[in-house]
Amino acid sequence: MNKLLTPSRARRNLTLSLASAAVAPFMIWTRHASAATQVVVRTPGGVFDDIKRETVYDPFKKETGIEVVPVAATIAKLMAMMKSGQNELDVIDTGDNALLELERLNYMQPIPYSDFKYTNPNDIDAAVRRKFQVGSFIYAMVMAYNTKAVKPGSEPRSWADFWDVNKIPGRRTLADMASGSVGLEYALLADGVPMDKLYPIDIDRALKVMSRIRSQIPKFWDTGALSSTMLTNGEVVMGSLWSTRVHAAMAEGAPLGISWNQNAILVQSYGIPAGTRNVEAARKYIDYASSPEVQSRWLSKYKAIPVNVKSYGAASKDLMDPSTGTPWTKSRGFMLDIEWWANNRTKVSDAWSRWIVAK
Repeated sequence: MNKLLTPSRARRNLTLSLASAAVAPFMIWTRHASAATQVVVRTPGGVFDDIKRETVYDPFKKETGIEVVPVAATIAKLMAMMKSGQNELDVIDTGDNALLELERLNYMQPIPYSDFKYTNPNDIDAAVRRKFQVGSFIYAMVMAYNTKAVKPGSEPRSWADFWDVNKIPGRRTLADMASGSVGLEYALLADGVPMDKLYPIDIDRALKVMSRIRSQIPKFWDTGALSSTMLTNGEVVMGSLWSTRVHAAMAEGAPLGISWNQNAILVQSYGIPAGTRNVEAARKYIDYASSPEVQSRWLSKYKAIPVNVKSYGAASKDLMDPSTGTPWTKSRGFMLDIEWWANNRTKVSDAWSRWIVAK
C-alpha cells in the first residue's frame, strides 16, 4: 500500500514527474489526503507563485480549507505530461495559446461558469471568457532593458532598435520554443512589417531576420524567471520579457526599464484538464481567483491588467498610457494570434529546431 505523502513530498514528487516528462515515463504521484482538501495547479513558478501565494493561495485555503499546491513546469513539459495520459493536475494556469492547443487535443473540459459563487461570469471580459478556458489577467511581451547598460535617451523604442546592435551594443535574449512560442512577430516588426500585417507569419523570413542577431544571443530563455535573471544580472542588456516579470523584478530593485511600443498582448488563463479527479476544488479555485476582490488584491501587486471589469480600478498606473488613458496593451500593442499559433506550432517548432542547431 502506498504511504500517504506530506504536502511538501507530494509537491516534490509531482515536480520530479514534470521534470522527467519529456524523456521518461511519469512517476506515480499519490495525493496526501482526500482530493477535496487540495488543488494541484500548474504555474510558471518563481515570483508568480511568491506573489500569488500571499494574495490568492493562502487566502483561498483560509476561505475554503483547500490547499493550493503550485507546480512549476515549462510549456513543453506540460504538453508532454498531458500527452502521456498520466495527468495529476487539477488546474492549468498558463497562456491562452497553450490552453487552446490542449483544447484542440481534447485534453480540457468546459469551465463550469454556472456553478460560480464568488464571481459573476458576466463581469469577466468577454474576450477571455471562453468555453474551455477563462482568462486570469492580461499582460504583454515587451522590450525590456538594463538601465545600467542602456544610457538614458538611447532606450529601444521599436523592435528595429532591438535588432540594431550598432545603435545599442550588447547581448540580447529572446524566448525559446520551450516557453510556448518564439519571437517571430518581433523579427518581422524589426524587418518593417506593420503590426496589422503580421499574420499569417512568414516563418522563413522571420528566422532569417533572427539570424542577424543570433551571435548576440547567449541563451534563449524558457522560463520567465530565467529571462529576468539574465537581464537583471547584466548577462544581457535587452530582452523580450513578460511585462509581469519586469515589474516584479523592478519591485525588488532590479535596474530595468520597459519600452511598451509594439508590445504583444498576452492572456494568462485557467483551464481544467479532462478527467481530473478534483473538479469541484478546481472550480472553486478558479471562481475565487476570478472574483473582483481577489483580482484587485492580487493584480495590484503583480502589476497585470485584471479580466474582471470590476477590478480595473486596481490596475497599476504603470500599465496605463497617460496620453490615452487606456492600458499600454491597447494603445501600443497587437493581439497575439493564438489561433495561428495553434494551427502552426508544430511547423514552427520543427523549423525552430533546425534553425537553432544550424546556427
